[in-house]
Order: sequence, then C-alpha cells, then structure tokens
Amino acid sequence: MFRRREAVPFAFVAEADRFRSNVTPPPPERPSASQIFGRSLVGLTVVAGLVGSLMFGLPALDPQNSPGKAQQSEAAQGR
Repeated sequence: MFRRREAVPFAFVAEADRFRSNVTPPPPERPSASQIFGRSLVGLTVVAGLVGSLMFGLPALDPQNSPGKAQQSEAAQGR
C-alpha cells in the first residue's frame, strides 16, 4: 500500500559547489539623478512623518496633562 519513493541523486548539488563559471555578470546599473532624488524624497517624507507623529504624540503622553483623580466631573461635584 505504501509507495516507496525513489532515491533522488544529489550529485548535482555536489557538482554545483565545484562549478565555477568564467562568465562575469554585468555590472549593476547606476541610478540616475532623478532616481536618487526620488529615493531621498521618499526617505525625507518618512522621517518627517515620524518626527511629526512624535511632536504631536508626546504631549498627549505627558503625565502632567493627563486627567487624574484630581479632576472630577460636574455630576460628581453636585453631590
């Protein structure tokens, strides 16, 4: 009932380690000035977003400004 799997020859893996090609890959293309400008603009936008979120988020996390037990609602003051 059980099928026996055929053994897979892994000789090609061992041969791949020894194989060295004499063909060199082409050099990578240099990005153009507009690509460099676009990438830097995206990076600056991400950094500006993070800085802006910190500027608006940190005052909200300040414990001195958070409502504590000292503040009471108007309904609680009328009791």
